[in-house]
Amino acid sequence: MCLFCGHAYPHLSRRRLMTGAGALLAGSAAPRTRLLAAELPKDDAPNAITPDAALQRLMEGNARYVANSRRERDFSAGRAARAAAQFPIAAILSCSDSRVVPDLIFDQSPGDLFVVRLAGNFLDDDGLASLEYAVKFLGVRLLMVAGHTDCGAVAAAVKVVMERAELPGHLPGLIKSIEPAVIAAHDRHPSDLVAASIEENVKLNVKRMHDDKPILADALAAKTIGAYGGVYDIGTGKVTLL
Repeated sequence: MCLFCGHAYPHLSRRRLMTGAGALLAGSAAPRTRLLAAELPKDDAPNAITPDAALQRLMEGNARYVANSRRERDFSAGRAARAAAQFPIAAILSCSDSRVVPDLIFDQSPGDLFVVRLAGNFLDDDGLASLEYAVKFLGVRLLMVAGHTDCGAVAAAVKVVMERAELPGHLPGLIKSIEPAVIAAHDRHPSDLVAASIEENVKLNVKRMHDDKPILADALAAKTIGAYGGVYDIGTGKVTLL
């Protein structure tokens, strides 16, 4: 008798339990294999374009955004198709800053960009796994690290490195991932350490993409995908590639 639902069940032997579990595992393995196979990118997919073509689409979209001439869109159009599959042309690593919205900055439609956002736009294992998924199973052809001016996370990292500032909660762990960029920028003795650290942080995280073995590193080496870094100017709206 089940104590929670009040239903009575026949006695289940160890053999019956093991047989049932084996059947369940066997039944679940095949759908999972089919799912992964179905999600592998195809050469004739809508996003099967060159990395250079994907970059051009982004930069043309940014030019429209800067000029305030963004394309008019019916966001209800294509919902049924997007419910069945997604074909993003690029994966963007950007900051969580509320003023930084990649879909608007690059004037792209829903389904065009696969976005990973984290304060300070740095890559940890989860971020790398997200990009790996985008490349391996969604057919993304372009990776971009998008830093931005006046980044609070980078400014905090500068204070920690230069002034030994102490931060509360989980912030020290986040800032620790940005500190290498601050140290590298400081070695250049720039007039604006925060701005230099923002650029260095972008460059270091693009390098992490190249070092991510085997998925990203292999795809970049084969030139089936491209990786770029840029800085978004909050004041002008322009993205400058580094």
